[in-house]
Amino acid sequence: MLRDLHIWKLEIPLRVSFRHASAERSATSSVWVEATGFDGVTGYGEGCPRTYVTGEDLDSCHLFFMTHRAELMDRIQSIDDLVGWCREHQSEIDAAPAAWCAIEMALLDLLARSRGEPWERLLNVSELAGEFQYTAVLGDQSDAAFVGQLQQYLEFGFQDFKVKLSGDSSRDRFKLDRLLEAGRPPWSIRVDANNLWQTSREAEAYLKPLSSAFMAIEEPLRAGDYPGMRQLAESLGKVLILDESFQGVHHFPQIEADPAGWLINLRISKMGGLLRSLDVAEQARQKNMGLIIGAQVGETSLLTRSALTVAHKAGPLVRAQEGAFGTRLLNVDVVDPSLAFGAGGRLEIEDFPQCHAPLMIIRPSAYLREFRG
Repeated sequence: MLRDLHIWKLEIPLRVSFRHASAERSATSSVWVEATGFDGVTGYGEGCPRTYVTGEDLDSCHLFFMTHRAELMDRIQSIDDLVGWCREHQSEIDAAPAAWCAIEMALLDLLARSRGEPWERLLNVSELAGEFQYTAVLGDQSDAAFVGQLQQYLEFGFQDFKVKLSGDSSRDRFKLDRLLEAGRPPWSIRVDANNLWQTSREAEAYLKPLSSAFMAIEEPLRAGDYPGMRQLAESLGKVLILDESFQGVHHFPQIEADPAGWLINLRISKMGGLLRSLDVAEQARQKNMGLIIGAQVGETSLLTRSALTVAHKAGPLVRAQEGAFGTRLLNVDVVDPSLAFGAGGRLEIEDFPQCHAPLMIIRPSAYLREFRG
Protein backbone atom coordinates (compact mmCIF):
# COMPACT_ATOMS: atom_id res chain seq x y z
CA MET A 1 0.00 0.00 0.00
CA LEU A 2 2.74 2.48 0.96
CA ARG A 3 5.02 4.01 -1.64
CA ASP A 4 6.43 6.67 0.68
CA LEU A 5 6.28 7.86 4.28
CA HIS A 6 7.85 11.21 5.13
CA ILE A 7 8.08 13.57 8.13
CA TRP A 8 8.70 17.31 8.40
CA LYS A 9 8.68 20.01 11.06
CA LEU A 10 5.62 22.25 10.76
CA GLU A 11 6.17 25.91 11.69
CA ILE A 12 3.13 28.11 11.08
CA PRO A 13 3.26 31.58 12.70
CA LEU A 14 0.56 32.40 15.23
CA ARG A 15 -1.41 35.63 14.97
CA VAL A 16 -0.79 36.25 18.68
CA SER A 17 1.69 34.64 21.04
CA PHE A 18 0.30 32.41 23.78
CA ARG A 19 1.87 32.04 27.22
CA HIS A 20 1.35 29.91 30.30
CA ALA A 21 3.49 28.85 33.25
CA SER A 22 5.42 26.22 31.27
CA ALA A 23 5.96 27.81 27.85
CA GLU A 24 5.40 30.71 25.47
CA ARG A 25 4.65 30.11 21.80
CA SER A 26 4.54 32.38 18.73
CA ALA A 27 4.50 29.63 16.07
CA THR A 28 3.47 26.02 15.82
CA SER A 29 6.04 23.43 16.86
CA SER A 30 4.63 20.29 15.30
CA VAL A 31 5.49 17.34 13.13
CA TRP A 32 3.74 16.73 9.82
CA VAL A 33 3.65 13.26 8.26
CA GLU A 34 2.56 12.27 4.76
CA ALA A 35 1.81 8.69 3.74
CA THR A 36 1.53 8.10 0.00
CA GLY A 37 0.16 4.95 -1.58
CA PHE A 38 1.06 3.38 -4.91
CA ASP A 39 -2.20 4.80 -6.31
CA GLY A 40 -0.88 8.32 -5.69
CA VAL A 41 -3.27 9.05 -2.81
CA THR A 42 -1.69 10.83 0.17
CA GLY A 43 -2.79 10.83 3.79
CA TYR A 44 -1.79 13.54 6.25
CA GLY A 45 -0.97 13.47 9.96
CA GLU A 46 0.00 15.94 12.68
CA GLY A 47 1.49 15.67 16.15
CA CYS A 48 2.48 18.29 18.74
CA PRO A 49 5.46 17.21 20.87
CA ARG A 50 5.87 19.09 24.15
CA THR A 51 8.85 18.44 26.41
CA TYR A 52 6.93 19.61 29.48
CA VAL A 53 4.05 17.21 28.76
CA THR A 54 5.43 13.97 27.32
CA GLY A 55 9.18 14.61 27.26
CA GLU A 56 9.22 14.72 23.46
CA ASP A 57 10.70 17.28 21.12
CA LEU A 58 10.89 17.53 17.34
CA ASP A 59 14.14 15.58 17.12
CA SER A 60 12.86 12.71 19.27
CA CYS A 61 9.81 12.48 17.00
CA HIS A 62 12.09 12.26 13.99
CA LEU A 63 14.12 9.50 15.65
CA PHE A 64 10.98 7.47 16.43
CA PHE A 65 9.79 7.93 12.86
CA MET A 66 13.06 6.80 11.30
CA THR A 67 13.32 3.84 13.70
CA HIS A 68 9.97 2.41 12.59
CA ARG A 69 9.52 3.75 9.06
CA ALA A 70 10.71 0.69 7.16
CA GLU A 71 8.62 -1.73 9.23
CA LEU A 72 5.51 0.40 8.85
CA MET A 73 5.93 0.72 5.10
CA ASP A 74 6.33 -3.02 4.79
CA ARG A 75 3.53 -4.05 7.13
CA ILE A 76 0.60 -1.60 7.10
CA GLN A 77 -1.94 -2.62 4.48
CA SER A 78 -5.23 -2.23 6.37
CA ILE A 79 -6.87 -0.81 9.47
CA ASP A 80 -6.39 -4.17 11.19
CA ASP A 81 -2.66 -3.98 10.52
CA LEU A 82 -2.56 -0.49 12.02
CA VAL A 83 -4.50 -1.51 15.13
CA GLY A 84 -2.28 -4.55 15.58
CA TRP A 85 0.95 -2.57 15.23
CA CYS A 86 -0.28 -0.03 17.77
CA ARG A 87 -1.11 -2.73 20.31
CA GLU A 88 2.22 -4.50 19.83
CA HIS A 89 4.24 -1.32 20.36
CA GLN A 90 2.43 0.24 23.32
CA SER A 91 5.53 0.86 25.41
CA GLU A 92 7.38 2.56 22.55
CA ILE A 93 4.34 4.71 21.80
CA ASP A 94 4.06 5.62 25.49
CA ALA A 95 7.46 7.27 25.13
CA ALA A 96 6.65 8.96 21.79
CA PRO A 97 2.92 9.68 21.67
CA ALA A 98 3.03 12.82 19.51
CA ALA A 99 5.29 11.12 16.96
CA TRP A 100 2.97 8.14 16.72
CA CYS A 101 -0.08 10.40 16.61
CA ALA A 102 1.20 12.03 13.41
CA ILE A 103 2.15 8.69 11.82
CA GLU A 104 -1.09 6.93 12.76
CA MET A 105 -3.19 9.84 11.55
CA ALA A 106 -1.44 9.90 8.18
CA LEU A 107 -1.98 6.16 7.75
CA LEU A 108 -5.64 6.34 8.85
CA ASP A 109 -6.16 9.27 6.51
CA LEU A 110 -4.59 7.37 3.60
CA LEU A 111 -6.78 4.32 4.25
CA ALA A 112 -9.89 6.50 4.47
CA ARG A 113 -9.02 8.50 1.34
CA SER A 114 -8.38 5.35 -0.63
CA ARG A 115 -11.96 4.32 0.16
CA GLY A 116 -13.42 7.82 -0.17
CA GLU A 117 -14.80 7.63 3.37
CA PRO A 118 -14.49 9.64 6.60
CA TRP A 119 -12.39 8.22 9.43
CA GLU A 120 -15.48 7.20 11.38
CA ARG A 121 -16.49 4.50 8.88
CA LEU A 122 -12.99 3.08 8.95
CA LEU A 123 -13.07 3.01 12.76
CA ASN A 124 -16.64 1.70 12.96
CA VAL A 125 -17.91 4.60 15.07
CA SER A 126 -20.86 6.88 14.38
CA GLU A 127 -20.32 9.71 11.92
CA LEU A 128 -20.19 13.30 13.13
CA ALA A 129 -23.42 15.17 13.76
CA GLY A 130 -24.77 17.98 15.91
CA GLU A 131 -22.81 20.74 17.60
CA PHE A 132 -19.70 20.92 19.77
CA GLN A 133 -19.33 23.55 22.50
CA TYR A 134 -15.85 25.01 23.01
CA THR A 135 -14.15 26.74 25.93
CA ALA A 136 -12.68 30.24 25.87
CA VAL A 137 -9.03 29.83 26.89
CA LEU A 138 -7.38 32.89 28.45
CA GLY A 139 -3.58 32.75 28.48
CA ASP A 140 -1.14 34.34 30.91
CA GLN A 141 -0.82 37.90 29.57
CA SER A 142 -0.82 41.53 30.64
CA ASP A 143 -3.91 42.87 32.38
CA ALA A 144 -4.85 45.00 29.37
CA ALA A 145 -4.42 42.10 26.95
CA PHE A 146 -6.46 39.84 29.24
CA VAL A 147 -9.33 42.32 29.41
CA GLY A 148 -9.28 42.77 25.65
CA GLN A 149 -9.33 39.03 24.97
CA LEU A 150 -12.03 38.43 27.57
CA GLN A 151 -14.21 41.09 25.97
CA GLN A 152 -13.83 39.42 22.58
CA TYR A 153 -14.86 36.05 24.03
CA LEU A 154 -17.87 37.62 25.79
CA GLU A 155 -18.99 39.37 22.62
CA PHE A 156 -18.66 36.05 20.82
CA GLY A 157 -21.01 34.50 23.36
CA PHE A 158 -18.76 31.98 25.11
CA GLN A 159 -20.21 30.37 28.24
CA ASP A 160 -17.25 28.31 29.47
CA PHE A 161 -13.83 29.72 30.46
CA LYS A 162 -10.36 28.41 31.28
CA VAL A 163 -7.80 30.73 32.86
CA LYS A 164 -4.07 30.09 32.82
CA LEU A 165 -2.60 30.99 36.21
CA SER A 166 0.68 32.89 36.48
CA GLY A 167 1.74 32.27 40.09
CA ASP A 168 1.37 36.01 40.79
CA SER A 169 -1.60 36.19 43.15
CA SER A 170 -2.55 39.80 42.37
CA ARG A 171 -2.56 39.14 38.63
CA ASP A 172 -4.53 35.91 38.99
CA ARG A 173 -7.02 37.61 41.34
CA PHE A 174 -7.44 40.34 38.72
CA LYS A 175 -8.25 37.78 36.01
CA LEU A 176 -10.85 35.96 38.06
CA ASP A 177 -12.43 39.19 39.28
CA ARG A 178 -12.91 40.36 35.70
CA LEU A 179 -14.74 37.15 34.85
CA LEU A 180 -16.99 37.38 37.89
CA GLU A 181 -17.72 41.06 37.19
CA ALA A 182 -18.72 40.04 33.66
CA GLY A 183 -21.40 37.82 35.17
CA ARG A 184 -19.65 34.50 34.70
CA PRO A 185 -20.63 32.07 37.49
CA PRO A 186 -17.83 30.13 39.21
CA TRP A 187 -19.17 26.82 37.85
CA SER A 188 -18.31 28.06 34.33
CA ILE A 189 -14.67 28.82 35.20
CA ARG A 190 -11.72 26.47 35.60
CA VAL A 191 -8.07 27.35 36.14
CA ASP A 192 -4.89 25.73 34.85
CA ALA A 193 -1.69 25.96 36.88
CA ASN A 194 0.61 24.01 34.54
CA ASN A 195 2.40 22.34 37.49
CA LEU A 196 3.24 25.57 39.33
CA TRP A 197 3.67 24.17 42.87
CA GLN A 198 5.87 21.54 44.46
CA THR A 199 3.59 20.59 47.37
CA SER A 200 -0.12 20.51 48.10
CA ARG A 201 0.46 22.83 51.07
CA GLU A 202 1.96 25.51 48.78
CA ALA A 203 -0.86 25.11 46.29
CA GLU A 204 -3.55 25.27 48.97
CA ALA A 205 -2.10 28.47 50.47
CA TYR A 206 -2.15 30.11 47.05
CA LEU A 207 -5.48 28.80 45.78
CA LYS A 208 -7.63 29.01 48.92
CA PRO A 209 -8.24 32.79 48.65
CA LEU A 210 -9.20 32.35 44.97
CA SER A 211 -11.20 29.16 45.27
CA SER A 212 -14.67 30.71 45.38
CA ALA A 213 -14.15 31.93 41.81
CA PHE A 214 -13.67 28.59 40.01
CA MET A 215 -14.98 25.04 39.93
CA ALA A 216 -11.89 22.98 39.01
CA ILE A 217 -8.10 23.20 38.96
CA GLU A 218 -5.87 21.64 36.32
CA GLU A 219 -2.40 20.28 37.08
CA PRO A 220 -1.51 22.29 40.20
CA LEU A 221 1.41 20.05 41.28
CA ARG A 222 4.24 18.11 39.72
CA ALA A 223 3.00 15.67 37.12
CA GLY A 224 2.08 12.35 38.69
CA ASP A 225 1.68 13.58 42.29
CA TYR A 226 -1.71 11.89 42.70
CA PRO A 227 -1.65 11.78 46.53
CA GLY A 228 -0.82 15.47 46.69
CA MET A 229 -3.52 16.38 44.19
CA ARG A 230 -6.06 14.21 46.01
CA GLN A 231 -5.23 15.97 49.28
CA LEU A 232 -5.51 19.38 47.57
CA ALA A 233 -8.87 18.49 46.02
CA GLU A 234 -10.24 17.52 49.43
CA SER A 235 -8.98 20.65 51.16
CA LEU A 236 -10.35 22.98 48.46
CA GLY A 237 -13.48 21.00 47.67
CA LYS A 238 -12.64 21.14 43.97
CA VAL A 239 -12.40 18.72 41.06
CA LEU A 240 -8.86 18.04 39.80
CA ILE A 241 -8.19 18.02 36.05
CA LEU A 242 -5.33 15.80 34.87
CA ASP A 243 -3.29 16.72 31.81
CA GLU A 244 0.41 15.95 32.12
CA SER A 245 -0.52 13.43 34.84
CA PHE A 246 -2.72 11.34 32.55
CA GLN A 247 -1.17 10.14 29.29
CA GLY A 248 -2.92 6.85 28.63
CA VAL A 249 -4.92 3.92 29.98
CA HIS A 250 -1.99 2.89 32.19
CA HIS A 251 -2.80 5.85 34.47
CA PHE A 252 -6.37 4.78 35.28
CA PRO A 253 -5.32 2.71 38.36
CA GLN A 254 -4.12 5.93 40.00
CA ILE A 255 -7.56 7.56 39.96
CA GLU A 256 -10.29 4.98 39.36
CA ALA A 257 -11.07 4.51 43.08
CA ASP A 258 -12.62 8.01 43.29
CA PRO A 259 -13.82 8.82 39.74
CA ALA A 260 -15.96 11.81 40.74
CA GLY A 261 -12.90 13.70 41.94
CA TRP A 262 -11.12 13.84 38.59
CA LEU A 263 -11.53 14.97 35.02
CA ILE A 264 -9.16 13.74 32.30
CA ASN A 265 -7.86 16.24 29.76
CA LEU A 266 -7.79 14.05 26.68
CA ARG A 267 -5.59 15.53 23.97
CA ILE A 268 -5.16 13.39 20.86
CA SER A 269 -1.46 14.11 20.41
CA LYS A 270 -0.64 13.57 24.09
CA MET A 271 -2.51 10.25 24.19
CA GLY A 272 -0.69 8.90 21.15
CA GLY A 273 -3.27 9.19 18.40
CA LEU A 274 -6.88 8.51 17.63
CA LEU A 275 -6.97 4.77 18.38
CA ARG A 276 -5.52 5.17 21.86
CA SER A 277 -7.72 8.20 22.54
CA LEU A 278 -10.82 6.18 21.69
CA ASP A 279 -9.58 3.48 24.10
CA VAL A 280 -9.21 6.07 26.88
CA ALA A 281 -12.71 7.39 26.20
CA GLU A 282 -14.18 3.89 26.31
CA GLN A 283 -12.46 3.03 29.59
CA ALA A 284 -13.56 6.37 31.03
CA ARG A 285 -17.13 5.43 30.13
CA GLN A 286 -16.79 2.07 31.87
CA LYS A 287 -15.36 3.76 34.98
CA ASN A 288 -17.86 6.67 34.90
CA MET A 289 -15.14 9.32 34.61
CA GLY A 290 -15.57 12.69 32.94
CA LEU A 291 -13.46 14.03 30.08
CA ILE A 292 -12.30 17.35 28.76
CA ILE A 293 -11.38 17.05 25.09
CA GLY A 294 -8.26 19.20 25.05
CA ALA A 295 -5.96 20.68 22.43
CA GLN A 296 -2.38 21.83 22.04
CA VAL A 297 -1.71 25.46 21.19
CA GLY A 298 -1.21 25.73 17.42
CA GLU A 299 -3.11 22.65 16.28
CA THR A 300 -4.33 22.79 12.70
CA SER A 301 -7.78 21.66 11.60
CA LEU A 302 -6.37 18.16 11.11
CA LEU A 303 -6.03 17.58 14.88
CA THR A 304 -9.27 19.46 15.47
CA ARG A 305 -11.00 17.00 13.16
CA SER A 306 -9.60 13.98 15.01
CA ALA A 307 -10.71 15.39 18.37
CA LEU A 308 -14.27 15.70 17.03
CA THR A 309 -14.29 11.94 16.40
CA VAL A 310 -13.46 11.26 20.06
CA ALA A 311 -15.81 13.93 21.43
CA HIS A 312 -18.72 12.57 19.41
CA LYS A 313 -18.01 9.00 20.50
CA ALA A 314 -17.63 10.01 24.17
CA GLY A 315 -20.89 11.97 24.16
CA PRO A 316 -22.14 12.81 27.67
CA LEU A 317 -18.76 12.04 29.25
CA VAL A 318 -17.45 15.29 27.74
CA ARG A 319 -17.64 18.13 30.25
CA ALA A 320 -15.84 20.66 28.04
CA GLN A 321 -13.90 20.90 24.79
CA GLU A 322 -10.91 23.05 23.87
CA GLY A 323 -9.29 24.15 20.63
CA ALA A 324 -10.88 24.76 17.20
CA PHE A 325 -9.24 28.19 16.89
CA GLY A 326 -8.32 27.69 13.24
CA THR A 327 -7.17 30.91 11.57
CA ARG A 328 -8.21 32.95 14.59
CA LEU A 329 -4.87 31.79 15.96
CA LEU A 330 -2.96 30.36 12.97
CA ASN A 331 -1.74 32.61 10.15
CA VAL A 332 -2.84 29.87 7.76
CA ASP A 333 -4.60 26.55 8.18
CA VAL A 334 -4.46 23.33 6.17
CA VAL A 335 -8.22 23.32 5.53
CA ASP A 336 -10.38 26.05 3.99
CA PRO A 337 -12.59 26.95 5.71
CA SER A 338 -10.89 26.17 9.02
CA LEU A 339 -12.69 23.84 11.40
CA ALA A 340 -13.27 26.60 13.94
CA PHE A 341 -15.88 27.54 16.50
CA GLY A 342 -18.51 30.12 15.60
CA ALA A 343 -20.99 32.20 17.57
CA GLY A 344 -21.35 31.11 21.17
CA GLY A 345 -18.16 29.05 20.91
CA ARG A 346 -20.06 26.36 19.00
CA LEU A 347 -18.91 24.33 16.02
CA GLU A 348 -21.92 23.09 14.02
CA ILE A 349 -21.16 20.03 11.90
CA GLU A 350 -23.79 21.05 9.36
CA ASP A 351 -21.63 24.13 8.66
CA PHE A 352 -18.70 21.87 7.70
CA PRO A 353 -19.88 19.26 5.18
CA GLN A 354 -16.22 18.37 4.56
CA CYS A 355 -16.37 16.45 7.87
CA HIS A 356 -18.42 13.75 6.12
CA ALA A 357 -15.59 12.95 3.70
CA PRO A 358 -11.78 13.04 3.76
CA LEU A 359 -10.70 16.62 4.37
CA MET A 360 -9.47 18.60 1.38
CA ILE A 361 -5.98 19.42 2.64
CA ILE A 362 -4.12 22.53 1.55
CA ARG A 363 -0.58 21.27 1.85
CA PRO A 364 1.39 23.75 4.04
CA SER A 365 4.49 23.60 1.82
CA ALA A 366 5.81 27.03 2.80
CA TYR A 367 5.84 26.04 6.47
CA LEU A 368 7.40 22.58 6.23
CA ARG A 369 11.04 22.19 7.29
CA GLU A 370 13.20 19.15 6.60
CA PHE A 371 14.96 17.34 9.42
CA ARG A 372 18.72 17.14 9.14
CA GLY A 373 20.40 13.79 9.22
